[in-house]
Amino acid sequence: MRVKSKWFKSGRVKTPQEIAGAMAFIVWRIGLNALKNTRKADFDVAVGPQYFAFLSEFLIFLVQVADRIAYGRFGAEDRTSFTTALAVRLAEILAENRSELLGGTTAEHESSFIAQLNRRAGEYAEFEYGSGGPEFSFIRHLGYCMLDLVAEKDKSWVVDQMMTFEAPEAVATAEKALRGLLEDAPAQHAA
Repeated sequence: MRVKSKWFKSGRVKTPQEIAGAMAFIVWRIGLNALKNTRKADFDVAVGPQYFAFLSEFLIFLVQVADRIAYGRFGAEDRTSFTTALAVRLAEILAENRSELLGGTTAEHESSFIAQLNRRAGEYAEFEYGSGGPEFSFIRHLGYCMLDLVAEKDKSWVVDQMMTFEAPEAVATAEKALRGLLEDAPAQHAA
């Protein structure tokens, strides 16, 4: 999956919140791509509550990935600002889409996503994320989180799908995108 992750305007350093806003859009696209790929691989993820539950879990995983990358690039205060802004913006995007398609208020959907993210953050905190990326158990945890969201026929394969295909591609894309957003030099326009 290709994403644009370069700034085109130079002249100032971007705040953690600005970087998080751009990253939220990228993470949203990565999550949608993983959902599309999973459905294309013949997993039954029905449009409706199941669709948004899957997407929520994948977005939470990606917030954890982005936070771990930010850990190596930001000081403690900027990391917190970045991760908070990323989570809040993703909650807004998810809530707007969910509310539009399924009803309910955006406030309740945002609150639900943030609560779930906070629960999962404690779980993901148990796993390492080194210079080579997330450890095996970090990615496996995503697969286990998906077990309750898929149809019975898909339970035996969803962990493998997440670990072998979706998570590695998503992590690579997120890492590349965040590195691009953190670079100071603006991108060059093609002639």
